[in-house]
Amino acid sequence: MDVLYEKLRERLAPFGQEHVLRFWDRLDAQSRLRLSRQVETLDLALVDRLVKTLVLAPSPVVPADVSPADVVRLPRTEADRAARERARRAGEKLLREGKVACVLVAGGHGTRLGFNHPKGELPVTPVKGKSLFELHVEKIRAISRRCGTPLPLCVMTSDANTVETRDYFARSGNFGLPDRDLRIFVQGSVPAVDFRGKLILDAPDHVFTNPNGHGGVLSALIDTGMLAELKGRGVTELFHFQVDNVLAVIADPVFLGLHHEARAGMSCKVARKRDPIEKVGVAVKRADGRVCVVEYSDLDEKLARRTEPDGSLSFWAGSLAMHCYSVEFVESAGVSGRLTFHLARKKVPCVDERGSPVEPAEPNGVKFETFVFDALPMAEQPVVLEIDRAREFSPVKNADGEDSPATARRDMMRVAARWLEEAGIVVPRGPDGEPKYKVEVSPLAARDVEELRSLVARLGLKEVTGDLYLGPEVA
Repeated sequence: MDVLYEKLRERLAPFGQEHVLRFWDRLDAQSRLRLSRQVETLDLALVDRLVKTLVLAPSPVVPADVSPADVVRLPRTEADRAARERARRAGEKLLREGKVACVLVAGGHGTRLGFNHPKGELPVTPVKGKSLFELHVEKIRAISRRCGTPLPLCVMTSDANTVETRDYFARSGNFGLPDRDLRIFVQGSVPAVDFRGKLILDAPDHVFTNPNGHGGVLSALIDTGMLAELKGRGVTELFHFQVDNVLAVIADPVFLGLHHEARAGMSCKVARKRDPIEKVGVAVKRADGRVCVVEYSDLDEKLARRTEPDGSLSFWAGSLAMHCYSVEFVESAGVSGRLTFHLARKKVPCVDERGSPVEPAEPNGVKFETFVFDALPMAEQPVVLEIDRAREFSPVKNADGEDSPATARRDMMRVAARWLEEAGIVVPRGPDGEPKYKVEVSPLAARDVEELRSLVARLGLKEVTGDLYLGPEVA
């Protein structure tokens, strides 16, 4: 009798997953060891619970009675602007005191974009073709320079891309960020199952697993020791953003200030949805008064399309995957363990009955993932802050069309052109109103209009006459 086989079968059988061993007789010693080590690490009880509650007998996870969330709206009055200025000063104080760190969620590949590398390596800037990672690091360095204190950047990767991501940063010298201020940590993973709830083999000696969603950041910060390290450095607030948003205003002092002064625990940024069915979560208020974000796929279409008397959407506050949360909140009793898992039907790599690899043409399984915004209802006083999406939100999700590399470059040029015009520079535009030439402003050259105004005055720049790049070398 194969003792190892029996040990594994005894572990799998109570959960009806013995089929994982169906190729055992064909495996060599090394492959058997690989499979056994993986099976020992799988949380089979969790998978069993998820199968029963989400796959075989799904129950609704969306609150039945919701209303629009209370939102700190874009400033309309002098009082509004004064309140934002007070918050800005409070946020800048936190930054100067070294109490802020940034958490960058970057666990995915650019497969949907035809880019078979970590998405953060995707070239995006309109003139220099800098990657998403380089763009964000330049923003971090610019903030640190302005505040006169380090701003740590913690990059969350997945098992699938962490090695390549680490190599990429090493080859680039972290794009100038000191080693001490760049930390890379790996999120957890969870097995996928087929529509009957059975684990899926993607090789005869391996069970397919996928990252546990961006909600995995909370447990990963704790489990990897990252949170303890940041706390030891005096960090009290974390700014959370995703790698694919080229316009993300990192460590926005207004947001930080409002969040900190409200003792919010966790807060989020929102913007007006492009249309009723845009694929973004929506900030709402539950019947118990708690704020939550409902994923677009879970929001009833009638609610999504509901309008106010003036014709505007009732549920307009689209979540942008930009959050603040405090170290204390992440540490608090079981926040990360209380996140709800969600189901996504996907094409999952698998093997056929002969053990040969198969790339399915249609969804053949279910992936489980958690969303970080599901922690919002656990916060006592969350701040929901409206921002101007034209200035702060342009994600890279698709190969073409909306939310693609092309629209991201367009939106970066729009921001740069607007800054240049506000700084008094003539920017020629085409018949469609877009800038005639490519323009790119590195965050290390100017972080805002005021810094740009000072820069172009020194350069004597009056008009854009061709493709223009303003980088740190001219600053």
